[in-house]
Amino acid sequence: MKKNKGLILLLMVIISALAVTACNTKPLQEGNKEVSKDNSEGKSIDKSITIKHELDETTLDKKPEKVIVFDYGVLDALDKMGKDIIGLPKKSIPTYLDKYKEDKYEDVGSLKEPNFEKIYELNPDLIIISGRQAKLYDEFKEIAPTVYLAIDGEDYIGSFKDNMEILGQIYEEEDLVKAEIEKVESAINDLKKEAEKSDENSLLIMANDGDISAYGEGSRFGILHKEFGLTPVDKNIESSTHGQKITFEYIVEQNPDYLFVVDRGVVVGGETSAEQVLDNDLIKSTKAYKNDRIIYLDAQVWYVSSGGFTGTMKMVEEVQSAITK
Repeated sequence: MKKNKGLILLLMVIISALAVTACNTKPLQEGNKEVSKDNSEGKSIDKSITIKHELDETTLDKKPEKVIVFDYGVLDALDKMGKDIIGLPKKSIPTYLDKYKEDKYEDVGSLKEPNFEKIYELNPDLIIISGRQAKLYDEFKEIAPTVYLAIDGEDYIGSFKDNMEILGQIYEEEDLVKAEIEKVESAINDLKKEAEKSDENSLLIMANDGDISAYGEGSRFGILHKEFGLTPVDKNIESSTHGQKITFEYIVEQNPDYLFVVDRGVVVGGETSAEQVLDNDLIKSTKAYKNDRIIYLDAQVWYVSSGGFTGTMKMVEEVQSAITK
């Protein structure tokens, strides 16, 4: 009988020890898989994600911590999502993203000329690029997983939504992204309804020191007409990244009701402002000038940081303000 009692006590000690060990078991790491103690079936949870983009398919870890961004629209979106980065080109940061000029963020070159040595030293988990860096994609991906997210001028809202949803998937913030997209779409729909009430037309130009270019429906600034609903004064403007070169006489001939102006010099440091370029008798003879409808757009947004949540809303608000004043 004593032997049986001793055996029972021994079994109870062993069972207790096993129970304690089981409670203290930590998740097991298997490459990009994680096996959780809460997963009674022993299934693995995939921590990686494969992103299909215009240049490639890129596999990376979800929720990357060391991210380098070469697009201010993407930076805008990550800022809205509360996600931090480690590096970016600092030369042309828009004013509303000024906090990224702080020393805690590394300068990784310019939008056109990345500092690959610095990027390599930072050992990022993810690099995000856009159109200005597309030709350098192979060099980026040699350093770290690289995703290409660019805005298509012929389908601004479609490419914007695709890009934001990709960021939502990478950071597992799909609900937040969905809510922000809905806000942007609602604002655009309201603007379009307002614009379509009017039979007035518009022209968007970019001033680059002494040169002037016009942008139409299929251009990088095509959102003004396709998504925002403003009627173009000329439907035959050449669709080009750099716009169609025009003269002051062309503007007088077209005589738009609204003249929207992007001043490239504000971003890159020009010698002559757009206001100076347009300060002449020809422009003063147009309806846009006479009716105080020459609108100088925020070039930092329209030229270098379109494609994000805040930037896109700023674009909507600028045009909405112009056509309702």
